[in-house]
Amino acid sequence: MDSVKVDVIIPTFHPKERFLALMEQLEKQVLAVNRIVIVNTEKKAFEALMDCDTFLKEHPKAMLFHISQDEFDHGKTRNLAVSNSDAEVFVCMTQDALPADAYLTQELCKALFSDEKIAAAYARQLPEENCSRMERYTRQFNYPEQPSVKTKADLLRLGIKTYFCSNVCAAYKRDIFEQLGGFVNHTIFNEDMIYAAGVIQAGYAIAYAADAKVIHSHNYSGWQQFTRNFDLGVSHVQYPAVFDGVPPEGEGMKLVKKTAVYLAKTAPWLLPKLIWQSGMKWLGYRFGKKYQKLPPGLVRFCSLQKGYWKQEKE
Repeated sequence: MDSVKVDVIIPTFHPKERFLALMEQLEKQVLAVNRIVIVNTEKKAFEALMDCDTFLKEHPKAMLFHISQDEFDHGKTRNLAVSNSDAEVFVCMTQDALPADAYLTQELCKALFSDEKIAAAYARQLPEENCSRMERYTRQFNYPEQPSVKTKADLLRLGIKTYFCSNVCAAYKRDIFEQLGGFVNHTIFNEDMIYAAGVIQAGYAIAYAADAKVIHSHNYSGWQQFTRNFDLGVSHVQYPAVFDGVPPEGEGMKLVKKTAVYLAKTAPWLLPKLIWQSGMKWLGYRFGKKYQKLPPGLVRFCSLQKGYWKQEKE
């Protein structure tokens, strides 16, 4: 395991101090990181945090590339980063995910190489200290303590969750990644699940590495939930071969029902907020599924990834 060469891939946009903390944590991993490949959107946005030359001097393992906001794409940008890595394993992360300890890369690789059929392994996401009660429960629902491995045989039992694999923190075997063609080059969202679906359909497996832990959560407003789920709906329409056979609404309703039971017992005053946020999620998703029938201006207004629609127009 110590001989495994691991690179980390991080797209950044307006990085904050937390990103520097992420860099420090990655440099302390027991299974050492070889390279940290950063593709940053807009050089000025990065330099608002730190001068690029200073950053590279302070973090010698880093490779830093800049693109314009119009060039960013969830899939293409990560493929660009991977093309600048030669490691047999690469770990995709987001700029706001913090390793919970020094064993993140080690535990990801342990899960990844536990079976030759495993193509990807994603980490457990733990809530922030300031995380809301509802979001804390959601993290527990989506990222339990028990590890697991998902294959094509789990589609009837798990449905769309079979394809779940989050690039907030996920490790990939490079040889299988290249064999399957990498991430899709143009997608508004869900590049990780679209790739994971290809993994499953090709007969490979995805591991949930519960012992590989990152701290990552959000306290989204109702409108933020709407825009995220709008983009989710768009993604599902654009990739029917991936998502049509495994509709996600059932899994969403299961989470809502379990959260409602939990809140009824522990914090009943939060039930109206749950209803509001769940309604916004559902409404955003349904609007996203019908985006082709909406005026372009309304589509951009509803979308979280507004730059994507400029690319679509071009």
